[in-house]
Amino acid sequence: MVIELAEILSNEQIAQGIWRMSMHAPKVAADYVGPGQFINLLTDDNWDHLVRRPMSIAFVKDDAVDIIYKIFGEMTDQFSRKNSGDTMNILGHLGNVFSDWDRQDKEPVLIGGGVGLAPILNLYELCTDAVLIMGARTAAEHFMKHEPENHIYLTTDDGSSGIDGNVLTALNEIDLHENSIIYACGPELMLLAVQKFAVEKNARAQLSVESYMGCGVGLCQGCVIERQNGQVMKHSYHEKYSLVCLDGPVYECDEIIFG
Repeated sequence: MVIELAEILSNEQIAQGIWRMSMHAPKVAADYVGPGQFINLLTDDNWDHLVRRPMSIAFVKDDAVDIIYKIFGEMTDQFSRKNSGDTMNILGHLGNVFSDWDRQDKEPVLIGGGVGLAPILNLYELCTDAVLIMGARTAAEHFMKHEPENHIYLTTDDGSSGIDGNVLTALNEIDLHENSIIYACGPELMLLAVQKFAVEKNARAQLSVESYMGCGVGLCQGCVIERQNGQVMKHSYHEKYSLVCLDGPVYECDEIIFG
């Protein structure tokens, strides 16, 4: 883990409210392990913005580290105003990775929704044969094409592109096998639905959890999630709860409890 002042190579809007930023960050890129990891960003070094923002890594190539982000508030709006040549203060790499996607006997089914697109696209770039499901509210938020013949399925809540519905609508149309593994990242309600689906279908699933966090290294305790462990004593805090920044963000779906 390092702190690096990275130079922005490009920062472009790729869909409605969604941007892709590429940064020259050789130290972070050199330590990068794989899809699922994230970085913690400061837009500038002043007292107005003390808390970093976690961003999943979307791509790593040579010395470049890319993120895909959605404008939600003041900080992400400031991200979008950065230009080539500006800098970002990066803390990274952080978190664990998706696993077993590269086993020849496994069939990955990748699901991304909302701002949970980055780690899923990161993983998709490495998979030789995978099903990809991408969810959005409307067609304007998509930056890929709906290509069922290539196992790429887009969904929209308003039916303006691809499949009318959410990612579960598309997932129910996919033929799962005993060697299928679902990989998902997105809003908590989406992950909860995927978790329930996996349990009902007796399918293995790995979920990348999005969480509010300040430090990214376990000090602020802001990213607590409950473990699926009914055997622990109530006072055994570290066995009953997990920190997403340290233990995650990727979990097997039977490891955690949402809500």
